[in-house]
Amino acid sequence: MKKTYKIEVDCANCANKMEEAAKNTAGVKNVTVNFMTLKMIVEFEEGQKPEVVMKEVLKNCKKIEDDCEIFL
Repeated sequence: MKKTYKIEVDCANCANKMEEAAKNTAGVKNVTVNFMTLKMIVEFEEGQKPEVVMKEVLKNCKKIEDDCEIFL
């Protein structure tokens, strides 16, 4: 399952860091972060609950870029 989320991030480099942090989150199959459109497209592993996984994605992204935001 794929879902798109609106994000808030200051620079393209930070967006790349967010993408890497999200990819390394359990339950995430693939992630694409687009700095120009401020969107994150997340593909979840089979059987995962997006709302649970996205809380962990946000937590991991905040470790990298503490002022980023993902609107769940």
